[in-house]
Amino acid sequence: MVLTILHQRYISFEPKFHRKQPLYSIKALTFGGPVTIVYGWPIIGLMTLIVGLAMAEICSAYPTSAGLYYWSAKLAGNKFGPFASWITGWFNIVGQWAVTTSIDFSLAQLVQVMILLSTGGLNGGGYKASKYVVIALHGGILLLHATLNSLPISWLSFIGQLAAAWNVLGVFLLMILIPLVATERTSAKFVFTNFNTDNGDGINNNLYIFVLGLLMSQYTLTGYDASAHMTEETKSADKNGPKGIVSAIGISVLAGWAYILGITFAVTDIPHLLNKKNDSGGYAIAQIFYDVFKSRYGSGVGGIVCLGVIAVAVFFCGMSSLTSNSRMAYAFSRDGAMPYSLFWHKVNKQEVPLNAVWASAFIAFCMALTSLGSLVAFQAMTSIATIGLYIAYALPILFRVTLARKSFTPGPFNLGSYGLIVGWIAILWVALISVLFSLPVAYPITEQTLNYTPVAVGGLVILVVSSWIFSARHWFKGPITNIGSSSEEA
Repeated sequence: MVLTILHQRYISFEPKFHRKQPLYSIKALTFGGPVTIVYGWPIIGLMTLIVGLAMAEICSAYPTSAGLYYWSAKLAGNKFGPFASWITGWFNIVGQWAVTTSIDFSLAQLVQVMILLSTGGLNGGGYKASKYVVIALHGGILLLHATLNSLPISWLSFIGQLAAAWNVLGVFLLMILIPLVATERTSAKFVFTNFNTDNGDGINNNLYIFVLGLLMSQYTLTGYDASAHMTEETKSADKNGPKGIVSAIGISVLAGWAYILGITFAVTDIPHLLNKKNDSGGYAIAQIFYDVFKSRYGSGVGGIVCLGVIAVAVFFCGMSSLTSNSRMAYAFSRDGAMPYSLFWHKVNKQEVPLNAVWASAFIAFCMALTSLGSLVAFQAMTSIATIGLYIAYALPILFRVTLARKSFTPGPFNLGSYGLIVGWIAILWVALISVLFSLPVAYPITEQTLNYTPVAVGGLVILVVSSWIFSARHWFKGPITNIGSSSEEA
């Protein structure tokens, strides 16, 4: 998970934004360059940790796989609980599906770039896969993830431990190896003071450029609610669930900054890395690795191997994301909130919600299919991955500091008298990034450069609220989870 976050921090999945080609680039280099990369990461990391701490306190009080929407139901009280639960749950699950789509589609594109470089690169007659091949790779990755998630929880636990070890070792390997192999390194002055304003997107305001560069950090630091959704399969969930949330953020932030510094010292030619006619076809992080090894040894094979280290980490991350998706779908359907709930909340003899696993994989595949017809539609779809999830994160925190301000009973992990302060800071931060993510990212604004995030999120709000008004309010009474035993289950 850590290495995946760092990889996506240093490169950006461009359909998340505005460009016409589904390529990768160092978005933070485009918007602000090294200054945004080096100083932006700890800023976003600190604010994300504040959001995580507020969530962890609530998780300790209500450890259940229903997670966020159960928290909202309990904190909003009997009168508003069912509606709070409904809107939180749908934002959470749709956001999770979008995250899985984004992770696995990004992995498919990474594999495509590795194949391109392995066969000679764009300038050496290498094989560049079509969008149909990429979507087929995406489907194959989801198939593998669904198969692995059909295994008993003991197997998933082992794979999770393997993934954690791979991420930690991978981070330290790459942060040391890339600068060490590089024949040319940039200066410390460049790394800590260079501010790139040449973005090619018609944006000239320095503050605006810095803000857009920061957003890539926020985009990658999501998904840490997974610990909450696995609490019913976790021992001492009221303690270990919150620890999982906080540690996931903390480790990613600390290791991430070291990794970012190491890689940035290998950046010597920003225009070359962002050029879509380079060997990687514009996939900048791949170009860095490829160039570093080619300049030292005359061959970029070592760089491709390093990309393989990242690919495995992304694979593990996608598998974990699908695990979280399926547990959320299982819990939400167990409480009758999803269509055909009786089918989706069934579990097998190993207590694995197979139907929810395969349904989540299928939905993630369908969301990616929009890229075949319209990248604009795909951009709108994946934009929900960040804003949708952070709205779901913020809602229970909002109810905690307002409606449940006096009635909230904290669990073993709590913030004491700082709980309300941390909660309000978290809410204000989510409100701020929701606005920032809706800003235009290119000028002049056209149908291809328009930021469709507010359209996508607004559409989701309309669908969720309308379904409540016209249907769900008559039959959905909120979660029915028996939280009393959740913390004792293995």
